[in-house]
Amino acid sequence: MAARVVLVAGFTQHDVADEVWRASPDSVLVRHDLSRLADGVVRRWVDGRLTVLELAHGCVSCTLRLDLVPLLEGLDARVVVHLDPALEPEAVCFALSATEVEVEAVLTVVDPARWLADATGGDTLAERGMGAAAEDERTVAQVVVGQAEFADALVLTAAPDPATAAVLERLNPLAPRQQLDGIDVPALLAAIPATARRGGFDDGFGSLLYGAPPLHAAHGVSVVCFSEARPFHPMRLHKAVDVLLDGVVRTRGRVWVVSQPDEALWLESAGGGLRVGNLGAWPRDRGQELVVITTKDPVRITAALTAAVVTDEELALADELDFVDPFGEWHEEAEL
Repeated sequence: MAARVVLVAGFTQHDVADEVWRASPDSVLVRHDLSRLADGVVRRWVDGRLTVLELAHGCVSCTLRLDLVPLLEGLDARVVVHLDPALEPEAVCFALSATEVEVEAVLTVVDPARWLADATGGDTLAERGMGAAAEDERTVAQVVVGQAEFADALVLTAAPDPATAAVLERLNPLAPRQQLDGIDVPALLAAIPATARRGGFDDGFGSLLYGAPPLHAAHGVSVVCFSEARPFHPMRLHKAVDVLLDGVVRTRGRVWVVSQPDEALWLESAGGGLRVGNLGAWPRDRGQELVVITTKDPVRITAALTAAVVTDEELALADELDFVDPFGEWHEEAEL
């Protein structure tokens, strides 16, 4: 049998993993420290026993592929994995998806005193001295938003202010929450609904409103649901993306640009960080569908995206026009 895993993530360092470990007799506690990953060095503890690993290529994917995944595949126990702050649980679960390792739950620790500022900011991990490798261009926002969004349950280090609470409710409405000073691990794990992700994925064509979040505005937080049956003009969309990088916690959605009529693009942003990827061919009718959680004026977002849609004349001449397409060479980190 393979390991049954509880992942504990979070940009803030607290001993939640220890609490989970103590609440689960006979479990194994695994910790990773990637602070020297750029030098090819990873430190790993298993129940307090330190192993120093030297990797030929210091990167997150190498750490998962060469160390964490084989380690978990070799354990037949419940394992509590305390992830390094720079690790996103979604990447870990993706690496485990090809194995027999079962993800029981993903817990994320959130510090409300700084989380919303980080989630809407533009600092890179490198600027905070936390870059996992020289080529790691991820932003702090991408990490903290991804950690909270992918969680099955949240542990808050303090009571959140109303705006932070409103954002978390819209970002991850299904996740039960407890405060650190009164944590009851068995109760928190039991409160995770049967419909929780538990490390699962969809193909990018599922609902963008995971868990049916509230859509009304509250405490300065709004949700923009943008849909359109016509494609985007690639250059106007490239310009419109700027509004998704200012005061926006999260953008997720499928995009159709007129210059790529058969390709479904995936666009997501968090704070000042953006990713654009390719989902492949459209499985059904093409169209735009984006969901944006913002702390600024939602009207300007809708207006900018609407202005980026092609006109009737452009659509009629689409086969004849030679569009300049910044999204033609889609890649993981869009250069804007």
